[in-house]
Amino acid sequence: MNTINIYYTGEKGSARAFCEEMLRSGVVDSIRAEDGNLRYEYFFPMEDPETVLLIDQWRDQAAIDAHHASPMMAKIAALREQYDLHMRVERFVSDDAGLPEQDLKYIKK
Repeated sequence: MNTINIYYTGEKGSARAFCEEMLRSGVVDSIRAEDGNLRYEYFFPMEDPETVLLIDQWRDQAAIDAHHASPMMAKIAALREQYDLHMRVERFVSDDAGLPEQDLKYIKK
């Protein structure tokens, strides 16, 4: 599993407006329907009102590659440009080992 955290930062609420348009236009629903997409969700950092965090999770690299080759990417790129967003990206690849036993005692279920 591949997880990509994308931090979109803009000015005067542009990052949130971008997310609203992505949702309203159906782009988000289309991405979530793509083969291999496991998660596509936006979050708002409490201490930074001009940034939005996207957690974008895919089954494997092949699914990410297919997404990047899709016409959807042109729509996303155009919206990013329209809202003049800057990005910071983090990528995580799951080792499928799960949480270590010693960490489980800190998690309330």
